[in-house]
Order: sequence, then structure tokens, then C-alpha cells
Amino acid sequence: MTIEVRVPQLPESVADATIVSWHKKPGDAVARDENLVDLETDKVVLEVPAAAAGVLKEIKLGDGTTVTSGQVLALIDEGATAVPGASAPAVMAAPGGPATPATAAVAAATAAKLSPAAKRVVEENKVDPKAVSGSGRDGRVSKSDVVNYLSAKDPAPAAVAPASKTQAPAPVPAARGARADQRVPMTRLRARIAERMVQAQSTQALLTSFNEVDLTAINELRARYKDKFEKQHGVKLGFMSFFTKACVEALKKFPTVNASVEGNDIVYHEYFDVGVAVSTDRGLIVPVLRDADLQSFADIEKSIANFASRARAGTITMEELTGGTFTITNGGVFGSLLSTPIVNSPQSAILGMHKIQERPVAIDGQVVVRPMMYIALTYDHRIIDGREAVLFLVTVKQCLEDPARMVLGV
Repeated sequence: MTIEVRVPQLPESVADATIVSWHKKPGDAVARDENLVDLETDKVVLEVPAAAAGVLKEIKLGDGTTVTSGQVLALIDEGATAVPGASAPAVMAAPGGPATPATAAVAAATAAKLSPAAKRVVEENKVDPKAVSGSGRDGRVSKSDVVNYLSAKDPAPAAVAPASKTQAPAPVPAARGARADQRVPMTRLRARIAERMVQAQSTQALLTSFNEVDLTAINELRARYKDKFEKQHGVKLGFMSFFTKACVEALKKFPTVNASVEGNDIVYHEYFDVGVAVSTDRGLIVPVLRDADLQSFADIEKSIANFASRARAGTITMEELTGGTFTITNGGVFGSLLSTPIVNSPQSAILGMHKIQERPVAIDGQVVVRPMMYIALTYDHRIIDGREAVLFLVTVKQCLEDPARMVLGV
């Protein structure tokens, strides 16, 4: 019995998706619920599992194809057994299109981790992709790797003009490595990030205010309780829970920072859904801590650790990336000392954390060395005045420098 593998129902806010990569080829055995192909949307990568066990009979749509809900991606011969060494049918490049040797070469190149530019060179020169050593991450083969392979395989002699009485011999240029360019389309996530950032810059009156925080008290708390905290809750006590709690306290005092603009209206959110920016190989995504004011320090640390691991594995759900009333981003993990983060529209503000650096500071007339961090608040000046932005940062600073405030609510 032939089973159709279809694009799953996409969320209402997503019109279509793009096929990223097939994990099986025609003729391969598949198990029920085994991931067959990855589909990329504007926000997440969706896995499409096999509906039944059997053999992948045919792939209808190749990598890079844009698809919509319900489209047929492949056919599975349910209950069949894969035959070792059997030739697999070619992969079709487009909906309804016939299989061709070129598309089969693309499928082979994909299996060999070739970049899009490298695939084209492989096809044009009829190169076995498995013979090319990749210099990229995880052995990924670039166009320059293929060009270098071809040059080593069949080097062309340099042309030298003959000398004459009036002309000196032309100098032979020194050997140089291949100077190749790669033109690679943006991933859907990267294109969406670019669109959102440009939208925020062009529709909001963005301004950034700065302050600095002495993290001595936080460091002492973490040093005193980190082992007991991890043993009791099964997660490390990091900085993000302190910053999240401090921001919630500040948002309660200055509700406009937690608001958003819709047309000529200001929407004041009476809940605190804090987005936490997470960096992945595909780009920056912002999963949301729902009702952060009701979560404990342990809950926040567990949620952030869970978001980070699943974001990098590509298993974050669309719902977890939707909404949010305020965002925190930490460039300090990469060594950033100071930056001006861009608001995650339609939110109105974002807090930027930075590198913790020991610096001399004056305290009670004495110069002492303390672990200091610059913090930045970028905000929409249309609804948030400078006074509110500055006092928001002051509140965050006070909560972090005297953590008891967050416990006592003062």
C-alpha cells in the first residue's frame, strides 16, 4: 500500500515553508515516526515524520522547494523491505516535474554536504562529490574546495608571452589560492530576522540609554548557594534568572516599557511575558518565558536551559516564539562590552546585557575593583520618555546590586 507523506498543517501565521534537507533517499527503509525531511518556516524548522514503516518509494519535491500545507512530499511503500544495492529512483526537482540526471546529482551533492554554489560546480564538471574534501564546518564542501580539487586534478599551464628585443619577458604571477565567491540565498529565518529589524528601525523612534551594574552581591549569592541550588533543582544558578526578575520588578513600576503600539492606541499588557534571545547556527530566535513574574529562579533557569538546547536542535515550537512583551538579550556571552540592541517589534523595549569585567570604581571615597557590567535599554521614544527609560534602568541596577529588593518587593 502506498502512503503519501504530506506537508503538515502550518500555523495560521505561516503561509508556506521551504524544504531544507531530506534525511532519506528513495529506496531507503524508513521506520514509523522517523524524521524524513526538514521544512523551514520564518521562525522554526519543522520535522516531517513517516506515517508508516516501509520503503521510501519516491521523493516528489527536492531541496529548496517552497511548499504549502497538505502538499505531497513523498510516497512510502508501506510494509515493503529495502533491497540492498537496489538502484533508487531519481528525486524530482519541482512539483509534477520529471526526474532528471541533474536533479539526481543535486540529491547526491546534498548528501555530501555541498554548499549551493559547490553543487553547481559539481554538476557542471561531473565531479564525484565524495572525492572532494570539505574545509567547512562538519566537513561542508564550498565552491572553492571544488575549484581547488579541479585545479589539482588538471592544472593548466601558465601562458607566457614570448620575449622580444623591445619587450622584457612578462612576469609570471605568484601562485595564489582560489578566490571564489559564494552566493547563497538567505534562510527563511535570516530573511525574517532582517525584515523584523528593518521594520523596527523604520517604524519606531528608537533611542538607547545606558547604566552600569556592580554584580558583587549576585556573585556572592551564586557562590554561596550554587551547589545547593543545583543539587536541589537540577539546574545551575546563572545570571539570567536574576536579570529576568529584576526586569519584571522594573516593568511593574514602569508599565509603559511593557506596552506596545497598535495604530493610535497604546496597549498596556498586564502580564509579563519575557523573551530571552538565544543564538543558534541559523540565527537569533527569541523564545518567551510566559508569566515570568510567577516563575521561581529555578523555573526560569530550567526554562532558559531547555529553550537553548531545543533552539539549537531546531525543535522549538511556533507557540514558544510567539508573543512576548519585553526582551532580554545577552551579548556578553560573546564578549560584547557595549551595544545598542534593536527592539523586537511590536514590543517597545529591550534590555541588553554585556560582558562582566573587573574595573576600578569609587565606593565611599575608596577605589576598589568590582565585577561591573554595562546594561543598555533600547526603547520606542514614541511612548516611553527618557525619564521612564532611565528610571527603569536604575530600578534594574538597584535590584541586582541589592537582590533582597526582589524578595521583599521594595
